[in-house]
Amino acid sequence: MERYFESTLLLLKPDAVRRSLVGEILRRVERTGLSIAALQMRQVDIHFARGHYATTDAQLAQMGRKTVAAFEEAGLDLRKEFNTEDPITLGRMIHEWNCDFLASGPLVAAVVQGYHCVKKLRSLAGPTMPLTAPPGTIRGDFASVSSLVASTRKAAVRNLVHASDNELDPDEPRREIAYWFDPRSINSVNPEPDLA
Repeated sequence: MERYFESTLLLLKPDAVRRSLVGEILRRVERTGLSIAALQMRQVDIHFARGHYATTDAQLAQMGRKTVAAFEEAGLDLRKEFNTEDPITLGRMIHEWNCDFLASGPLVAAVVQGYHCVKKLRSLAGPTMPLTAPPGTIRGDFASVSSLVASTRKAAVRNLVHASDNELDPDEPRREIAYWFDPRSINSVNPEPDLA
């Protein structure tokens, strides 16, 4: 049973802090039965932000494909806007916008723990693109911008939170926690016998 007990990273991005949503988001996380094992508010510089975001071709292509799909759906000319239709090249642009945004103001970083924590937290956050996030999710309830709007402004999608994903990279949650937190600052939560 303990093998299902996980730790993951949650970032409440500068838009969540600016909009005073930190308490509401953390309340939602805790109400699901997940626990906060470490918490800090900080301002990061662009170099730290670049180190956070993964840059494998698979991850860049995944980001770029979302923009390709949004432009196709809207009937807009992607090549005219960005001089490329290549998902990896678009992913690199989006990567830089994301880094700029992450460094644009204070944010809150948290280590979240619990059973099936990675999947549960990502479900609570909702899809990356707020436009498609269902009501009841953090992004569905508090964000509404689309990749189309953000891309035409050459800006990151304001989607409030980052939650580590282990689908493309099973090691991502562990690596991201190690990047953001000194292990001595993490108070591991023992799984409760009532299996919340």
